[in-house]
Amino acid sequence: MPQAKDHPALLPLRRRLAEEEAAYAAALAELDRLAASALPEPASSTADGAEMNELWSVPASSPGGGVRGRLARWLLQPLRPALERQARFNASLVRMLNARSEREAADIARRRALLAGLVRYAQRVEPVMDARDRVRVAEAPTDAQLVLQAFEARLSAVQEQVSGLLALRDRLEVLSEEARAVRATLQAGTPGAEVKAAAEHAARDSVYTAFENRFRGSRDAIARRQADYVALFRDQQPVVDLGCGRGEFLEALRQAGVAGRGVEANAQAARECRERGLEVVEADLVAFLCAQPAASLGGVFAAQVAEHLPPEALLALLSQAHRALRPDGLLVLETVNAACGLAFLDVFIRDLSHQRPLHPETLRFLVAAAGFGEARIEWRSPVPEEVKLHTAPSGGLDPPVARVFNENVERLNALLFAPLDYAVVARR
Repeated sequence: MPQAKDHPALLPLRRRLAEEEAAYAAALAELDRLAASALPEPASSTADGAEMNELWSVPASSPGGGVRGRLARWLLQPLRPALERQARFNASLVRMLNARSEREAADIARRRALLAGLVRYAQRVEPVMDARDRVRVAEAPTDAQLVLQAFEARLSAVQEQVSGLLALRDRLEVLSEEARAVRATLQAGTPGAEVKAAAEHAARDSVYTAFENRFRGSRDAIARRQADYVALFRDQQPVVDLGCGRGEFLEALRQAGVAGRGVEANAQAARECRERGLEVVEADLVAFLCAQPAASLGGVFAAQVAEHLPPEALLALLSQAHRALRPDGLLVLETVNAACGLAFLDVFIRDLSHQRPLHPETLRFLVAAAGFGEARIEWRSPVPEEVKLHTAPSGGLDPPVARVFNENVERLNALLFAPLDYAVVARR
């Protein structure tokens, strides 16, 4: 019978095996039947042979005298030659039958021995083949293990080489960003006394710039991820993008005709944004908001920023954003979903600049506590279905077991594979 997980190529082989096993069983049963059947006895028995040996000769002439004796001898005399020939014929026939009987008995004995040997052979074929199969099965893992060990050794060597190359790539990216940052600082005409400090600051910023280039995603990927935020701010001008990074959201606002400007603490990132024609200042985020007139902003946007702030800085940012926004102004804060196991383990703890995880309900509470109304949570960056745990297919388990199993799978998916990000959207 085909196994549930057989490769399609094994199915014809399994069918052929079943056919051969059935044919073998039929042949063995036929041999057993023949062995149980009695072979015929020789054509003449020992008693019959003895009687023929006694009767083949012609009786000798009866002795006696007298008229009757002489008359008998006289009558038999003409028949004597024929009787003697008959006697010789009888003797020859008896010898021939005796020899044939002996040959027939020997042939039947040989047939009995041959049939018994065939039965013994057939009965031993299956155990021998089974033993051979067991040896092959026992040897197969050993051979496969040797191949696997050789493969693992090669793979380990390749992984070491790849690790070295990746480390070299990371270092080259950092050095490249560092060189660009220092060069840009020097080209900016910084006063001589401040050149060293500015260059050192730019070099430090370049490390995180290289880190973001590697792990946050390409400019196109971030632009696609943030594109649907633009519609929220169409009637909320002017918009401030806090921690604008490489300026993907500011470019999307500009393409949509929405006035926006950015604030970025990373000097290199702020400089590159300005080189692309974006209005970006290098400043501390809270200090920038404090400098804005009350009710002067239509919208405040901050993507992947809140998790970088210490609690006191986050509370100050929310307070100053509430002050700087006009009535009905919009606040959007996107951050890593700390309630998702995958996001926490694969995203949050990877970045050393992250201060602490923010549970969705925690951030929503803090936003509401700062005076914002209509605060709601929008889930972002769903995990692909192929990454999640899969429920048991129907028919695979007993219905009660399948129901409990699938309920547990759903609970685990909700904990481990919830959306990777979320945004708190609130009105002033």
